Amino acid sequence: MIKVILIDDEPLACEIIKKYLKYFDDMELVQECSDGFEGVKAIQQHQPDLIFLDIQMPKINGFEMLELLETKPSVIFITAYDSYAIKAFEANAVDYLLKPVPEERFRDAVFKWKSKVVPTAPQQMDSVLSTMSASGVQQNRIVVKTGNKVKIIAVHDVHFIEADDDFVKVTTAEGAFLKNKTMSFYEQTLDPHQFVRVHRSFIVHINQITKIEPYQKESHLAILRDGKQIPVSKTGYLKLKEVLGI
Repeated sequence: MIKVILIDDEPLACEIIKKYLKYFDDMELVQECSDGFEGVKAIQQHQPDLIFLDIQMPKINGFEMLELLETKPSVIFITAYDSYAIKAFEANAVDYLLKPVPEERFRDAVFKWKSKVVPTAPQQMDSVLSTMSASGVQQNRIVVKTGNKVKIIAVHDVHFIEADDDFVKVTTAEGAFLKNKTMSFYEQTLDPHQFVRVHRSFIVHINQITKIEPYQKESHLAILRDGKQIPVSKTGYLKLKEVLGI
């Protein structure tokens, strides 16, 4: 039996999808979720074969929810109007359904998914998520998972971002949180007038810098409001001088 999870905050849309699912005797709806928080828990619990995922939802959107998952299931996205997302889906051969969802289109999407020998490749989904994260939709916040909880960090609360093996460590006044992204991603997507990559391992919010001190050879140290010392490379120092106008 194919395990399915439906994640959508619109009751009417859910009822329509559930009605269409009855056409497929080999598919079982194991859980219906109304937001991304519930979705993360349900996916971890049931390990579904396929999820139907709405994009625009309260709390966290569909893309942010997927970023929190270590192993991503096959996804058929549901969207009402996000033309930018549609372009990302089409470019990466990821299927989507436009609301209101016609029954024939729903069946076509499911048959298409079933006919694939290999489900949506992880790199395809990662490409979609990176495209949407960089689109401006999610640039004002960072969603992280800490234990069994999901935390939304406003970008202006970030003190600095530090490389940590295959992850980055996002540090705020409340502590440090791991995120499965790269330093390059945040260097490219965060506001360059507010965040500067001062070192290959550090991106700093300039509002947190109280002073810059010489260190070794051509390097410096950025001293933050909380006393934290961040290494600044020669290239990073030049970037800081340009942004700070010094």
